[in-house]
Amino acid sequence: MKFLILGAGGIGCYYGARLLAAGHQVVLVARGEHLYAMQERGLSVTHPQFSFHGAVTALALDEVAGRDLAEFDLVMVAAKASATAPMMASLQDWLLTAPVPVLSIQNGVDNEAHIAAVVGQQRTVGGLAVRIGGHILAPGVVEATGVAQIEMGAWPDTERNPHLAEALLPVVAELVAAGIPAAITDHIERALWRKLVINNGVNPLSALTGLNTRQLTSDPVLGPTVYRLMEETGRAANAAGVAISKDDVDAMFKLISEFDAIKTSMLVDREKGRAMEIDDICGPVVHWCRQSGVRAETTELVQSLLLFNSQAWQGPQVS
Repeated sequence: MKFLILGAGGIGCYYGARLLAAGHQVVLVARGEHLYAMQERGLSVTHPQFSFHGAVTALALDEVAGRDLAEFDLVMVAAKASATAPMMASLQDWLLTAPVPVLSIQNGVDNEAHIAAVVGQQRTVGGLAVRIGGHILAPGVVEATGVAQIEMGAWPDTERNPHLAEALLPVVAELVAAGIPAAITDHIERALWRKLVINNGVNPLSALTGLNTRQLTSDPVLGPTVYRLMEETGRAANAAGVAISKDDVDAMFKLISEFDAIKTSMLVDREKGRAMEIDDICGPVVHWCRQSGVRAETTELVQSLLLFNSQAWQGPQVS
């Protein structure tokens, strides 16, 4: 198969390398020094159970429209959530030239709506990368950890998008054969909110404190705070019409508490002086809890602290 990966950072490059090693064709879309390094020296990826080093096809976003969209079997979006809407808008005319499915494996619960606004619901695949940490150590050099599963499904669910759900079966089979644990869910919108339960629980606090996920959840004060953030996310999901129970929240808290210590993506962004996904992770929780009439007070507090400090963190003193 042939895959196009938009926003090929740490996680996108890991999955791209897995697919390349299995004999598939992959085009990576990146920017800046990371792009130049891949074009000149290739891509290096290390993982406890996998390694890759080799030449890759890497393009800038403005070069993508020079390719024939119909040659791809799947477009995979792995960029930061804040980039989804502008990226889709910039590629809108090109994305309408062939009926290729578009899969998001990003943080947040709003990416699929941005994609569907351009290509239509019938081509929109919701997805999430589960139990994976992936970071760019240096331009063209990526380190990844974890099981690195992909869960996907026709968005918002199979019942409302049945033809796309069937078309995903061969894609999932090829991902599994390439060493990427992959599965299809009939209720991807619910799965996305379940992941947001974890992301809102640990990402913002990790960025504020500099602690990894295990340090947060095991702390006698911060651990219960993580749980409250997760509870608020579940309440927001219910207000948005997606059923998340207390049992779901308990299961997500147990999962992240027992999983390997992870430096969250938001903390990595803070350390590198990059914009953090504050609005994409905290924003839906704050919005939907307000809609319900009961504010997400802990999420609002953490979001405000991040916003007040983000400008200083992104200053020239941050390496």
